[in-house]
Amino acid sequence: MKKVFNLFDFSQKVNFRIEILAGLTVAMTMIPESLSFAIVAGFPPLMGLYAAFIAGLITAIFGGRPGMISGGAGATVIVLIALMKSNGLEYVFAAVALAGILQILVGIFKLGKFIRLVPQPVMFGFVNGLAVIIFMSQLDQFKAIVNRQIQFLSGSPLLIMTSLVALTIAIIVLLPKVSKAIPASLAAIIVVFALVFFFGIETKTVQDIASISGGFPPFHIPNVPITFEMLEIIFPYALIMAAVGLTEGLLTLTLVDEITGTKGNGNRECIAQGSSNILNGFFFGMGGCPMIAQTLVNLSAGSRARLSGIVAALTILVIILFGAPIIEQLPMAALVGVMIMVAIGTFEWASFRIINKMPKHDIFVGIVVAVITILLHNLALAVLIGVIISALVFAWESAKRIRAKKYIDANGVKHYEIYGPLFFASTTAFSEKFDVFNDPKEVIIDFKESKITDMSAIDAVNKITERYAKLNKTVHLQHLSADCKTLLKNADQIIDVNILEDPTYKVIID
Repeated sequence: MKKVFNLFDFSQKVNFRIEILAGLTVAMTMIPESLSFAIVAGFPPLMGLYAAFIAGLITAIFGGRPGMISGGAGATVIVLIALMKSNGLEYVFAAVALAGILQILVGIFKLGKFIRLVPQPVMFGFVNGLAVIIFMSQLDQFKAIVNRQIQFLSGSPLLIMTSLVALTIAIIVLLPKVSKAIPASLAAIIVVFALVFFFGIETKTVQDIASISGGFPPFHIPNVPITFEMLEIIFPYALIMAAVGLTEGLLTLTLVDEITGTKGNGNRECIAQGSSNILNGFFFGMGGCPMIAQTLVNLSAGSRARLSGIVAALTILVIILFGAPIIEQLPMAALVGVMIMVAIGTFEWASFRIINKMPKHDIFVGIVVAVITILLHNLALAVLIGVIISALVFAWESAKRIRAKKYIDANGVKHYEIYGPLFFASTTAFSEKFDVFNDPKEVIIDFKESKITDMSAIDAVNKITERYAKLNKTVHLQHLSADCKTLLKNADQIIDVNILEDPTYKVIID
């Protein structure tokens, strides 16, 4: 039981008061966000809350680490908008369930480890881009429909909204300096709600977004034809949704690891996330993934266990069933204030302090990832481009490190001691090291401090030996590691070289 229900792992100290209060705070901030995403995508509003309940509960219990919060996130919902418009709601449910299956396969085959390939500048860009998105999305709450047109508030409504947001932020900033008995975010929501309720202040509430009353998530088999044509339609959307959800989830997990100084399980998170999306597809949910904003709200409230996520999910269900009339009266200003503080806390301000110490290419990568995240709201694409740019920069820098030490021994044999990796980007520099026409009849290329890593490297070695062979000169390869020899053996139809064995030399293979 300990391995599954970490909540009941008594070796982990759990502050039940903090966990419960943190869960309530998370639920309050998740409700308007889930409703907004559902409405933007053209889904019934309750689909967003059902997703928040299902994803939140399943991942809180079975997910890769305590403290993470999942729900109906905008990153995954945006992927489904086009499918909703072209094929309707039933195909959306099928795509969500298929995305869940793909995510489970990633977890089963332990592919979550590839998140390690995401370098720190990409993480900076990802976090800063999300912080800007969280902040900018709050500006929509300062808008209203006037004469069938969406306009920014003005006059008294704007003044009231701004004042209540400012009051919320002030409470969140100042209360921890006085007392930490209750999470500052929850206290701010309660104070602003009481102020608006008892003084009858006219301002925007959750009810202005949508009604949140309903029943238990109904079981529903997607009404789609079981054909290859249907699979062709939903598979691209399911694949992108799965990739976006896993990318955001694993990056959020890494971020929580850094904040808490603990270690999560990426593959377990993939399986839990996939399971929750399968249930979403069959229980009228719009699907989802870990939500970095709500996760940071949870952590800032002091939560470090699974209980807060369970409380948040169950609170949302109770509100759907019984508490909608009260929660619908929550002023949006309080929730906006909480999310603005989350955006401020999310932003990696440290990136400004170290920007002069970072390599220029790392600065460029961070900016590119942040801009793509902000403009396209496509986290997977932003991270992929960031990783590709970082990999190309790494390849270029590594290519410049290859060099050769040259000398002729007492027997008249020319030695080339190669330093640095030999791969596709360094083959040109490698070839330029050799003086084929002026070298003696016998040449030894020593790879003690180098390594043949790919097909381009094999081809480069082959071309060098051919150039020497045309002049009737012999080339020997010395100090090749076992995996390099394997590469050459596998390519024996392409390359014909002499490997000079050195029985006293040992290479440690990972």
